[in-house]
Amino acid sequence: MKSIFRRSVVACAAVLAIGALDQAAAQGLKKYDSDKKDFWTNPPPDWFLGDETEAQKGLAPPAGPPTGSSDAELAAMMKKIKLPPGFKIEVYASGVLAARQMAWGDNGTLFVGSFGLGNVYAITEKDGKKQVKTVLKGMKMPTGIAFQNGALYVIDIDKLIRYDNAEASLDKLGDGKVVYDDMPSYVAHGWKYLAADKDGWFYVPFGPPFNIGLPPTSLSQIRRIDPKTGNAELVALGVRNSVGGDVDPRTGKYWFTENARDWISDDMPSDKLNMISKLGEHFGYPYCHQGDMPDPKFAMGHKCSEFTPPVLNLGAHVAPLGMKFYTGDQFPAEYKNNIFIAEHGSWNRHKYQGALIKRVIVDPDGKNAKQENFATGWIEGDQGYLGRPADIVLAKDGSMLVADDWAGAIYRISYSK
Repeated sequence: MKSIFRRSVVACAAVLAIGALDQAAAQGLKKYDSDKKDFWTNPPPDWFLGDETEAQKGLAPPAGPPTGSSDAELAAMMKKIKLPPGFKIEVYASGVLAARQMAWGDNGTLFVGSFGLGNVYAITEKDGKKQVKTVLKGMKMPTGIAFQNGALYVIDIDKLIRYDNAEASLDKLGDGKVVYDDMPSYVAHGWKYLAADKDGWFYVPFGPPFNIGLPPTSLSQIRRIDPKTGNAELVALGVRNSVGGDVDPRTGKYWFTENARDWISDDMPSDKLNMISKLGEHFGYPYCHQGDMPDPKFAMGHKCSEFTPPVLNLGAHVAPLGMKFYTGDQFPAEYKNNIFIAEHGSWNRHKYQGALIKRVIVDPDGKNAKQENFATGWIEGDQGYLGRPADIVLAKDGSMLVADDWAGAIYRISYSK
């Protein structure tokens, strides 16, 4: 009875959404048709935000403070963050504007990509103080970075670039070497994330450049790329917008976060946590969302049972980004191999949610998944961001670093009995 009721609710939501989309043009709402050639030859500047509804008209991503948060603001913010007993949070570094994915160099340099500024940073320590240096400038959108074999890898929308001997060349990284460029140049949902497997290949997501539509065959997928040879393979399809993932230390399988479509309602559909269990799996986009919700326009006769369901639905418009399996020894034993997710927080919702660190306890096969909030306090009121967590990386001592692209800062979360 419960499943029948749930399907009925989903069906009703789909019918209502179709009606809302059909009325969009008459009400002067944004509505983009990616089936037409003009869409691709002369795309609108905000094409990935299309298909407004009357109920959500005018919602748009908020802009953070252009110079980040001051040290005084960060100190006040740290007092508002709630953590489980025994944990504490502190500012690791400030002035890291638009901070996104982080990666450790072999000698302790923390490299950080950025979302809108085109910068890549290197954070070092001298005389007990953190020093933030901009080591790359003028890139398109270098959100994804990685470090291996002495080299810094930066993925910049349509190029994966290697900078050799990076830690010894912080004053002049040079132009680097392009090791893979078979990637579309669309910026919208084209920002990427890098996760290396045991062989040194990178899992790379390729988002479609719109909210919802039939994606080009080169997009809405995840590839696995060998930076040594430039070879690549397609490992997953039907992925909308993934900007976070990690390889499970228990199994070697790739897990990833996924941002679901917008412009249905405040509460549907849910963002997801997925696991790739076999090559070529299809995760539903654009036909099905959250594992059980056919798209009101693009389902086109497909059933959700045709696609791989999520391991976990994380909530509507929470915007899960960077994630890591906890492999350190500092946190209590029950945290070992748990997943920590940086939820960036809503924009396509009247009352924001997310903007927190979520803990997921799950079996290696994806069964028995449970989620709970680990670190909260970055939202005040309905739409008041203090910060927006964007990525997570573990330090050698087992503590956790969190990148915040709103406040332009890196935090450190540690545990002591």
